Amino acid sequence: MSGGLDDILADHLHVVFCGINPGKGSAALGLHFANRSNRFWRTLHLAGFTPAEIRPEDGHTLLHYHCGLTTLVERPTVSAGELARHEFTAAAATFEQKIRRCAPRFVAFLGKPGYSALCGRREIAWGLQAQLLGDTAVWVLPNPSGRNLAFSLEQLVDAYRQLRLATECP
Repeated sequence: MSGGLDDILADHLHVVFCGINPGKGSAALGLHFANRSNRFWRTLHLAGFTPAEIRPEDGHTLLHYHCGLTTLVERPTVSAGELARHEFTAAAATFEQKIRRCAPRFVAFLGKPGYSALCGRREIAWGLQAQLLGDTAVWVLPNPSGRNLAFSLEQLVDAYRQLRLATECP
């Protein structure tokens, strides 16, 4: 469980999407990406991960499409900017064990801050990363939060579609 949110995980998934931490509203409801302004579920559908848009209350059905969902830091906040660096550091070992245990093909960080804190680098490129997490390839995607105005829905879909296409390659 992640701060009121259950992980949606299984072994050997194609992708585990990793949010930075739960939003307070999502944590209160016990549902990932429950805020209507968040574009996660719509983006996944439009990028081709799911045949229809999943509602937050049906998030567990993501497993049917070989995808999972977790967060790096468990503490819910209004904004990820409220998290201190030490919270990322404290969460790193547990998170890495979780990913090694379920062994997905890809772990996709939703936004650069989580992965940056985990790998210790400030400059992070979008997309596939050179460094593995155990045997798992790492991908960095734009955060789908409605607060992330730097990316339009179309740009999000394009970025997520690149990951989906990579999951189709053996």
